[in-house]
Amino acid sequence: MRSGMLSMAQLRDRVDEREIDTVLVAMTDMQGRLQGKRCSARYFLDGVIEHATEACGYLLAVDVDMATVDGYAMSSWETGYGDFVLRPDLHTLRSVPWWPGTALVLCDVEQVVPEGRPVAVSPRQVLRRQLDLLAERGLRAFVATELEFLVFDDSYEAAGNAGYRGLTPANQYNVDYSLLGTARIEPLLRRIRQEMDGAGMYVESVKGECAPGQHEIAFRYDDALVTCDNHSIYKSGAKEIAAQEGRSLTFMAKYNEREGNSCHIHLSLRDDADKPVFAGDGADGSSALMRHFVAGQLDCLREFTYLFAPNINSYKRFVPGSFAPTAVSWGRDNRTCAIRVVGEDQSLRMENRVPGGDVNPYLAVAALIAAGLHGIDRGLALEPEFRGNAYHSQRPHVPRTLREAAQLFGDSTVARAAFGDDVVEHYRNAARVELDAYDAAITDWERIRGFERL
Repeated sequence: MRSGMLSMAQLRDRVDEREIDTVLVAMTDMQGRLQGKRCSARYFLDGVIEHATEACGYLLAVDVDMATVDGYAMSSWETGYGDFVLRPDLHTLRSVPWWPGTALVLCDVEQVVPEGRPVAVSPRQVLRRQLDLLAERGLRAFVATELEFLVFDDSYEAAGNAGYRGLTPANQYNVDYSLLGTARIEPLLRRIRQEMDGAGMYVESVKGECAPGQHEIAFRYDDALVTCDNHSIYKSGAKEIAAQEGRSLTFMAKYNEREGNSCHIHLSLRDDADKPVFAGDGADGSSALMRHFVAGQLDCLREFTYLFAPNINSYKRFVPGSFAPTAVSWGRDNRTCAIRVVGEDQSLRMENRVPGGDVNPYLAVAALIAAGLHGIDRGLALEPEFRGNAYHSQRPHVPRTLREAAQLFGDSTVARAAFGDDVVEHYRNAARVELDAYDAAITDWERIRGFERL
């Protein structure tokens, strides 16, 4: 058991010794955020472990502002906004170093009636379904996510009061790989690294990135579900630690016209004997299974892009020459491609470069697995790798807008076969809600362009 993870016996001992008094009981919503309750540790031990706890079903039927919106079959005014069950997954129980006396557990979301039935549209359940399909084939997925973020010297309150304009980035210039650049904010970065380690995560490294104030903390790969759990906890924890330090940070895909925040996702497969199965006797060192898996990524990428880029802002990243992909292509160690193959032998893996920092990791990884299984089950042949600058290629383009991506996802027979009609309709409605809100908004760009000039 990694440092920071807790067994039930350890939790009971620490509660008895008054070292832990609070347990965060959390689920992950459609936006990839932690939602739930702060329970007294004693109540968690006495009641929640055996009987679970409940929360309003609207948590999977609201927009980013937590506003109730229509169009969802599972939760609405017509259905009375009933509850669902939060069932703690005790394998996720851990300390939360940035909150003294606190532990956290993630939950699976279940229906009240019939009792124990999973809520299919819950992001964690969407991923579990794909992992079960992999397991039926004797395979397991291992994943790492690389999240970039922007750090500002302004507090969240100050940033909000300023309308998130005119903020002071923690670095004033490109600090990509600069040790001096990371040193400027090492106290904050170190807190995040150390306290994520104390919450059971394996921190690999930290590095500066291109945009002013942009950084990345990398974590070691793990089982796909574990990585997605850690990803969600990390995003929430990093914001909370930044707030405690009087600073703010954002994972939004594109804050301004500079480089956006990416979330590259690395994935490999192993068999039941824990042997990596992507390496093989192909001319490039890959197995037939890997070639089918990557071919599936290309075949499904346009239809699944919505699960990698779920917001209006997500599509602002896709600019030629920005290291965000614009073409459906694959290449070996080619950062201009949407799918990049890296490593060799036991470390051979694929990287999807489409997602931004705003991605919901459960949905994105579920999409990668579903696309890969599509390729394996149909024996799809992998086209030759793209060499050169994919930005200048004539390859099919990554969807350029949320509207295009949502249409492709909703019309996809592959998505419906992989995830089910209920999941596709639920998330297509989420896209509609986002688009309706954006279409009704008046932006600063419109005011500046039109107030006097038009």
